[in-house]
Amino acid sequence: MPDPNGPNVLSIEGLQSKPMIKAFIPSNLPLEERTVGQILARQADRFADKNFIETTSGDCISYRDMHLRSNQFAWGTAAFGIEYQEPVLVMLPDTIDYVTVWCGLAKRGAIEVPINLAYRKSILARICNDSTAKKIIIDHQYVDRLEDIADDLEYLDCVILYAEDRNLDSPGILPPRLAQTCRVARFEDLLSDTNTNFEPAPQYSDLVGIMYTSGTTGASKGVSTTHSHSFCYADGAAEIFYLSEEDRFYTAGLPLFHLAGQWAVCYASMIYGATVVLRKGYRNDYFWPDISAHNCTVVFLLGAIANFLWQQPRLPQDSETPLRKVGMFPVMTEHEQFRERFGVEISTGYGSTESPCPVIHHFDEPLPNNQCVGFPTGRYDVEILDENDQACATGIVGEICTRPRAPWEIMLNYWRQPAYTAQVFRNLWYHTGDAGYQDDEGRLYFVDRLTDSMRRRGENISSMEVEDEVNQHPDVLECAVFPVWVEHSEQEVMVVITPQPGVTIEPEELIRFLDQRMAYFMIPRYIEFTDAIPKTPTGKTEKYKLRAKGITPRTWDRVAAGVKLSR
Repeated sequence: MPDPNGPNVLSIEGLQSKPMIKAFIPSNLPLEERTVGQILARQADRFADKNFIETTSGDCISYRDMHLRSNQFAWGTAAFGIEYQEPVLVMLPDTIDYVTVWCGLAKRGAIEVPINLAYRKSILARICNDSTAKKIIIDHQYVDRLEDIADDLEYLDCVILYAEDRNLDSPGILPPRLAQTCRVARFEDLLSDTNTNFEPAPQYSDLVGIMYTSGTTGASKGVSTTHSHSFCYADGAAEIFYLSEEDRFYTAGLPLFHLAGQWAVCYASMIYGATVVLRKGYRNDYFWPDISAHNCTVVFLLGAIANFLWQQPRLPQDSETPLRKVGMFPVMTEHEQFRERFGVEISTGYGSTESPCPVIHHFDEPLPNNQCVGFPTGRYDVEILDENDQACATGIVGEICTRPRAPWEIMLNYWRQPAYTAQVFRNLWYHTGDAGYQDDEGRLYFVDRLTDSMRRRGENISSMEVEDEVNQHPDVLECAVFPVWVEHSEQEVMVVITPQPGVTIEPEELIRFLDQRMAYFMIPRYIEFTDAIPKTPTGKTEKYKLRAKGITPRTWDRVAAGVKLSR
């Protein structure tokens, strides 16, 4: 939480003077009580019959019932043989049952490993294997993806099948190759125990999740997160939004396999007794109807959603909605006009899966431009360091580095990556791989990413993973993938390709090839062909030269060509 003596902290009196914001009361829970199970038990007593989760389709569950149902699931996992601190893969759609799984695994002391529902083929296989998980809880509609990689799975030996439609007969049956190596169970089997009295086992320092996210270099890495870490992330998000029990938090396309959906929305709401409004299968044209129909007061906007809302035709009633508080990541250039048009307050912040919420911009603080992300909080020390890990002067761009002031509030490590863990934790600082600077008042400005990861539509993308898939095409000699900035400060994926000698590659055919192998959000929008990719004398690709060129008249644009992707 912010230092109560810090100059950048809003006063309670100031907050109370703003009718749209309930006074934010920082949590003073001792470290030992910051586990998912203890928080949910506390709120089940406090809020009992109040709805914790509501879906836009009409389902709901109270705080008390989620507590009891997740206890039941925790008993089921223990009886089924899921061990304390055992990784468990989870590949489920956005339902109340997913929240049950997340809370139940946390109470058991198991380690959730969420999987992006768009993953398939080699990326899915790599995450399954890297996690070392032996069990997966998976929706029946994704089982064929496991079947596709059955011969490559090194550890998986049990599949727990889920079907939202309980009348389906198929759950209980595995495809032939998967059936040779894996036993099968049904999700309902883990809820068959009627015992709802479960005493949460884990400690604040125990792992609660392995969250795969694209790192600054190379393929996606598993971020080992403790219960205390997840609490810090959620509580920091609650601070950004000044959450209270009166709020109704709309998920707005943030899936539960994302930290933003699971922790910044659901867990933050749990900590402060708010209600989550969960939308499965989000589309942008659902936004305002859902906000109005479900009386939503808070929303977390990632990527291009804010731009979509801004670009819609103006209406006289634009400001006449329940929505009062918007978190915008990143902040759009027209943020002030957005605030005035829709009658909302805008906040933002800076952080990552590894280092949650070290910097926050509060509603009533000035936002000089859309690169500003706020002031460092009392949770973390934040420094801008040069290549020698020396502090940069005010206004000078360097690497953003952080370190927590309390134990366990930063990632434990990169799962099974000791060398890379040591690399990013140099000289007692976590090195984010991001470039930024601070102004005279201490505000932080995010400038760019230092390395090859990128962010598109709220998804982190590793350039190496995309390159690996493009290089699988038989007519590709080599390629280089990098982000380009297009309209409205949105990143898109671009690939420059050197074809095999004497070969011509049709861009649309390449897209169709990739569409069968990759998540849709990873597929390049822009393709350009070249005789040679620029290299250093030691053979390293000079991506900075490609970024500097960016989009040229020779660049093929998938969107302009009208090529659609499957999802």
